[in-house]
Amino acid sequence: MIDLNIVFGFALAYLFTFAIVPIIRVLAYKIDAVDVPRDKRRMHKRPIPRMGGLAIFFGFLLSVICFSKAIDEKILAILAGSLIIVITGILDDKYQLKPIVKLAGQVLAAVIVIAFDVKIEFLTNPFYFGVGKSTIDLHYLAYPVTFVWILVMTNAVNLIDGLDGLATSISAISALALAFIAIVMENPNIAIMFVAVAGACFGFLPYNHHPAKIFLGDTGALFLGFILATLSVEGMFKSFGILTYIVPVIILGLPIFDTSFAIIRRLCKGQGIMTADRGHLHHRLIDKGFSHRETVTMLTTASAMLSITAIVLATRGVNRTLALVIALVGFLFGLKYYYKDKNIDKEYLQHLEEISDESEENTNE
Repeated sequence: MIDLNIVFGFALAYLFTFAIVPIIRVLAYKIDAVDVPRDKRRMHKRPIPRMGGLAIFFGFLLSVICFSKAIDEKILAILAGSLIIVITGILDDKYQLKPIVKLAGQVLAAVIVIAFDVKIEFLTNPFYFGVGKSTIDLHYLAYPVTFVWILVMTNAVNLIDGLDGLATSISAISALALAFIAIVMENPNIAIMFVAVAGACFGFLPYNHHPAKIFLGDTGALFLGFILATLSVEGMFKSFGILTYIVPVIILGLPIFDTSFAIIRRLCKGQGIMTADRGHLHHRLIDKGFSHRETVTMLTTASAMLSITAIVLATRGVNRTLALVIALVGFLFGLKYYYKDKNIDKEYLQHLEEISDESEENTNE
């Protein structure tokens, strides 16, 4: 039987977030938290208010307060860390903080969470073949590993937030997938918190889809990355099952891949890893000729397929997952031919014109 707390938690987060976004828009304009396009990385052409993530945070928080089964010290630590992240995001949306200052806020939030024993205690043993232990006890390494995971994921969602509705959609899908896994693992409290994240994201999407009326801003992007990272630690990484360590990585695979690729790309160019550029997945697809909506749809679909793959892996095992992996590969090939299909009519008309020109020349001769 479905836990009604999960249903109502989702509904409340959705409705409250949807209701207060207009208020946040007005507030963003009043404090001048507005994104004015000044470089080629920006995909919008007119000023758009930032700080929309504040509505998501309020929707999430209200839902958790009303419907969570227990708010223990670990959950309080996660909420406290989230508040620090949101404050850091608000300040950045208004004042454009230096990267080191933003990082300091993220570090403080991560330290608070880890101080209350929210940590990754085990990792999957990659050399496990039925002999020995399937997991590796991290001992004191649990603290730095958790710290890195939280910082990476907090910034991963922020880095992929480059198109209207993209980061919000991917976060919503990931949160729903993680909620499902939490239910399967009989962790309803974490499931309620995940659906609160998803509900708040869906409540924000009507204002954030292309053309956006308001952006997540760092307020929202940093919060979504942080809350998905910390809840996955508390909900997923606490189990001893070998697959539970792989599942959240697969579900959050798209932002993780984009962030990893961005770090490698910038290091190869001799740039700082926090240096902004136009090399992200969404930028590359836009430069290939895809429209804004097409790019968001493709990346969101890829995220959904990764989430479904992770769910099948966790609930049905490796063998059945192979079918979805094949489907995912087919999807990637489909993207390639979709782009060709977009241009095939134009190329064929060009070909006909060239033949016609050649025929006229031959006739004149």
